[in-house]
Amino acid sequence: MNTLRSQMRLSQVLSTTALILLLTFAGCSYLPSSGPSRFTVNDTPTLDGFPVQVVDIDENVARKVAMADKHEQFSDMFPTTSVPGYKVGNGDTLQLSIWEAPPPALFMSTSGSLAGNNASLPLSRQVDFPDQVVSRDGSINVPFAGAISVVGKTLQEVQNDIVRRLKDKAHDPQALVRLGNNATSYATIMGVVPQSMRLQLTAKGERLLDAIAAAGGVQQPVGQITLRVSRGNQVQAMTMDNVIQDPKQNIMLHPGDIVTALHQPLSFTALGSTGQNSEIFFETKGISLVQALARAGGTQDQRADATGVFIFRFEEPQVLGLAPRRSVVTPDGKTPTIYRVDLKDPRSFLVAQSFPIHNKDVLYISNAPLAELQKVLNMLSSIVFSARGFSGGSLGF
Repeated sequence: MNTLRSQMRLSQVLSTTALILLLTFAGCSYLPSSGPSRFTVNDTPTLDGFPVQVVDIDENVARKVAMADKHEQFSDMFPTTSVPGYKVGNGDTLQLSIWEAPPPALFMSTSGSLAGNNASLPLSRQVDFPDQVVSRDGSINVPFAGAISVVGKTLQEVQNDIVRRLKDKAHDPQALVRLGNNATSYATIMGVVPQSMRLQLTAKGERLLDAIAAAGGVQQPVGQITLRVSRGNQVQAMTMDNVIQDPKQNIMLHPGDIVTALHQPLSFTALGSTGQNSEIFFETKGISLVQALARAGGTQDQRADATGVFIFRFEEPQVLGLAPRRSVVTPDGKTPTIYRVDLKDPRSFLVAQSFPIHNKDVLYISNAPLAELQKVLNMLSSIVFSARGFSGGSLGF
């Protein structure tokens, strides 16, 4: 009777083993896994009926992707050959003084000002007028000269206009125009700074980093800050790190410029047989694939398939010369792409140094085939030893 029971238990063990082997050879789909195998990814997956692009990373691909990442610099979009001069704008206040050579023919004041005359003083050649606020129509009014258009002109040009208007009325007139209140020559600084402000621009010439310093610096790490400059219809952004490292990018500001400091932390997600599975943040200046692998803890020696390293990304179709009509395209015009690299090839480490990681990339390393086999063997070993122990106990071994 005991022998019969033992045989029945042995038969159950063999049946279970056969079932496990069947599942194993059916593709190991019922075994625990961190994601698709290298063979599954390489088998040209599809999305919405279109094939997903699987691209091997080589020197040519890395160069194309790196070139696409290069954006126009501040020095290219906003070239500065000289310090921009001040020009009068609406709302500015101008201080005006006029001299007339003796004997004065027009301004017969007996003092240095139109107000508070003192008849005991000798004849004066200078007349100081009340401050003139530039009107909405862009002009000021000067006695005997009438309305003079001043918006968009330098102070020297305004002086010349006044003298020309008075030339036939006054005796050898001279004019001096000074800026009383600057209401238009400023740049606006905002974003992740302690105090958003309007920075008055002077004849010295304020630069981009001067504006950031005037606003109190940035409130986040410099490596996570992007500076955006808006000038008229032109808008350009650069990482603050690059502006600091390249003096040419520390451009001269112009009146009306808007400088915005943006906190834009970038990240990629590491999954599969990496040292850590998590979202990993990196600097706005970017990192390479090699750096991303290092920050993810590298590959796990006992699990990783070095030939199955993938980067999942929504890529711009024109980067690799893809035809949008032959691939699925997202609402923002990008196509799903899987980049593949073989880390068993020593050359791949050189290429990976120039391949840039993008924001929201997924770095995935598949399990090695032997790692899957090891899982099967461990499960078989556990079941067999458990069955033997249970059977031996029943037989009184």
